[in-house]
Amino acid sequence: MIKRLAIALAAMLMAFAAQAEVLRMAVTTSFHNSGLSDILLPAIAEDTAIEVQLLVVGTGQAIRLGEAGDVDAILVHSRKAEEAFVEGGFGTHRREIMYNDFVVIGPRVDPADLQSAGSVRDALTRIQDAKADFVSRGDDSGTHKKELSLWGAAGLDPKTFGGWYHEVGAGMGASLNTATGLGAYTLSDRASWLNFGNRDDMALLFAGDESLNNQYAYLPVNPERHPHVNAEGAGKLEAWLTGPRAKELIDGYTINGETLFVFNAKPR
Repeated sequence: MIKRLAIALAAMLMAFAAQAEVLRMAVTTSFHNSGLSDILLPAIAEDTAIEVQLLVVGTGQAIRLGEAGDVDAILVHSRKAEEAFVEGGFGTHRREIMYNDFVVIGPRVDPADLQSAGSVRDALTRIQDAKADFVSRGDDSGTHKKELSLWGAAGLDPKTFGGWYHEVGAGMGASLNTATGLGAYTLSDRASWLNFGNRDDMALLFAGDESLNNQYAYLPVNPERHPHVNAEGAGKLEAWLTGPRAKELIDGYTINGETLFVFNAKPR
């Protein structure tokens, strides 16, 4: 009897595997580090029978994978690069899904006095004036692009900075570890900071400026450019990501009781 049940179960699993539709999606390290993908992917598989295989990279690399047709869709957070991706014919369209926010992390002693800053522009100017150590991801990720845009909006150019500005060319976890080791400031998405274990004497020192909002968008790869991509699956996934179950899971996702993402997909 047990043997027959085992055989039946194995057959069911094989049948499911045969029916499962595979979709390759490039996502940012910040999205993956948030832990939200661990909540969404099983629900996607349950509701759509799509097995989403993630390629976890920075936004710049995710876009290059989409341009090469190595993935079926991308989920990234750099609007200017996303719009260029669509305008270049590599993506069919851009669909906003959710947002969270960036925060400025630094040593608790706060040598640049960021806790008194009235805006992110003020905070960055204080860091520059104090020549306080700052760690940049320097990896062409969405977070790196955002950091550069914030310096630019403050009228500051990192190319002119001295030895206090450190580009690590690595992901968020490595950047936070480097900042901790140096006692330096850095820009992080909130989820990565909340999941970061090696805090030592580091703290969240500045947040809340509207310009720190971090919008994530979904972009299907254009099948006219790459006929082999799973365009049908990308459409099914988009419908799910913009639907009521995704809203419930995204809005309900917390770390230590703190809500991380806000669902803001609009009907088409």
